[in-house]
Amino acid sequence: MLKIKVLLIFFLSFMFGNETTQLYKKAQMYEKNKDYENAMLMYKKAFELSNKSDVYLVDLSKNQEYKVQTFTKLKTDFYEDVINKTEDKEANKAIKQILTKNFGLYPYKMNYLLPVTFDDDRKSDRERIETKFQFSIEKPITYNFFGLDESISFAYTQKSFWQTTADSAPFRETNYEPEIFVQFPYKNSETLKGFKLALNHQSNGRDKPESRSWNRIYLESYLQLSKLFVVPRIWYRIPEKTDDDNPDIEDYYGYGDLQLLYPYKDHVFELMVRNNMKFNSENKGAVQLDWTFPLPSFISSSNSYGFVQMFTGYGDSLIDYDKKINRIGFGIALSR
Repeated sequence: MLKIKVLLIFFLSFMFGNETTQLYKKAQMYEKNKDYENAMLMYKKAFELSNKSDVYLVDLSKNQEYKVQTFTKLKTDFYEDVINKTEDKEANKAIKQILTKNFGLYPYKMNYLLPVTFDDDRKSDRERIETKFQFSIEKPITYNFFGLDESISFAYTQKSFWQTTADSAPFRETNYEPEIFVQFPYKNSETLKGFKLALNHQSNGRDKPESRSWNRIYLESYLQLSKLFVVPRIWYRIPEKTDDDNPDIEDYYGYGDLQLLYPYKDHVFELMVRNNMKFNSENKGAVQLDWTFPLPSFISSSNSYGFVQMFTGYGDSLIDYDKKINRIGFGIALSR
């Protein structure tokens, strides 16, 4: 029953609204009842939510005052000032949404492009230099449904490996990772800040024998020690009922991982450690270090950073879950 309830919330919320819309509706209700104090509070919350990941643009034309404009307002003003409105209010709403592209989507994991990555080991099925990139978004579904200040979200992450130095430049591997999760804040501790419970699927969308996929339930917690953030995670693999593409995947990925995140000024260092906890010849694991840093002023842009990624171990991609990879990549991060 609980699964059905959560899935129902997901589909209805994804199709018909988001948290910002609900806040505006509450504000209008308060305003209609002349409760202006709560109305202003709701409007303020809605504004902060809708603009928390907005992009700021500076007017660089001559003879002006260098005004700062948000990208969301720029697109909204275009709709309000230029587009002819019709008598169909629902159609006007649809046109505005199409033009502003405001669908309540947010960055989830890091979005990045590594034009150049280098694997120090030659492999017969690929070039050693290739391009790697990741695209990751989150769609908030609902807030405080269970009365625990929790939030429920859907997320999608796609990671691709592109053989840009090969003759026909094929995509060697792409991993698709949708998930639905609930996050619980924890306010009664100086160290423990919250929990996350998720249902996660990961696959590469290929036919046998290259097909790889698995489903997991994972539990994650968030710890803060001054500027150091510690994120331990454990998972349980949901058993496959039919043919298993990778029955031994846990021998390489293990049953959890640990992330350490440390900001130093405008630099951020993130370390991921994973191990199968077999303290013998069968020991397998992986370590990944991500470093994002400010770009030089002549090429910098809002919310873009230089990015260096180093990986050693197993599971850099699903097709390589049982292969040892030592890779370094250089590029740009579009979110952190």
